Amino acid sequence: MKKLVMVCSLAAMLLCSATMALAAGTIKIGGLFSVTGPASFLGEPEKKTLEMLVADLNAKGGINGQKLEAVIYDTAGDATKAVQLATKLIKNDKVVAIIGPSTTGESMAVLALTEKEKIPLISCAAGIKITEPAKDRKFTFKTPANDHVAVEKILQYAARVKQKNLAILTVTDGFGASGREQLKVSAAQKGFKVVADETYGPKDTDMTPQLTKIRSSKADAIICWGTNPGPAIITKNIKQLGIKTPVYMSHGVASKKYIELASPAAAEGIMLPAGKLAVYDVLPKNDPQQKLLREYDAAYKKTHGVEASTFGGYAYDAFLLVTNAIRTKGATPAQIRDGLEQTKKLVSVSGVFNMSANDHNGLDLSAFEMVKIHKGDWSILK
Repeated sequence: MKKLVMVCSLAAMLLCSATMALAAGTIKIGGLFSVTGPASFLGEPEKKTLEMLVADLNAKGGINGQKLEAVIYDTAGDATKAVQLATKLIKNDKVVAIIGPSTTGESMAVLALTEKEKIPLISCAAGIKITEPAKDRKFTFKTPANDHVAVEKILQYAARVKQKNLAILTVTDGFGASGREQLKVSAAQKGFKVVADETYGPKDTDMTPQLTKIRSSKADAIICWGTNPGPAIITKNIKQLGIKTPVYMSHGVASKKYIELASPAAAEGIMLPAGKLAVYDVLPKNDPQQKLLREYDAAYKKTHGVEASTFGGYAYDAFLLVTNAIRTKGATPAQIRDGLEQTKKLVSVSGVFNMSANDHNGLDLSAFEMVKIHKGDWSILK
């Protein structure tokens, strides 16, 4: 009996030591961002935001006494490279969750691996197919609002101003293909008529042929779907062709970089659904996001010397979702997954997140404001 007691005591001591070691250890999370390459306007602010937040959290003592370490790799926007780096994060770096990638195409490529390895992936890309159907994406989540939500926001406004005949111009990558599908389905359901349906390649440098066709379609409005540099080129082409038709862009250009690339003169009057970060200074004081948005922008300006972007906000959301899950459920991949899925009323940059077993995005129409570009800045459409 005495021997048994000693064995039990030893086991208890080992368990206690392991628990103490875990509490004192470091929680590793991965980051996959397009820091360089054509999607660097997405990945660079995402990387900088995550680094800033991790440093701030650790300076305040970490999570339940544990420090957080972000192991970040640059995918350069390449889906094959993203999968290779995700494998490295899982096998070599032993991360408990991955934030990113920055684009829909990369995310679709990586999620097959993360689902197989049961590592939570919190994508910073918008394509609806990243998280749907949720029953087949048990470990996959994302922070930008679904593209069908952005489509809905545009079509609501277009209906209000009686624009019934629509021309669409979409990029042929994962983001554009998903947007095109959502545009066509939603337009048909809501009684709009698509009078022109044009596409362009991610590396195309002139879209005047497509825009010339659109001009002859007599559309009431043009909806463009893509991420820079394509939309900026389209905006310049529209100006050059003297097209006066109202133009909507997707939420994929909701940063000042788009205005800079297109030029304020060419971008004047362009409309789009944007996250509230772009217009936080004119939000009502009782808006639940206003305080957090102001603080994020101030911290980013202090650290990096420029204003925060919607895209960096996607990494902010993912960081907040992961750390909230760790606090409420625990730091293993399975515990983080459960915590993510049970997220309720979490106020962040992109909106107020309410996840469920059937919804691994958790945002609705309130995530966006319809904005118009005026004199190189954003104004809220009334």
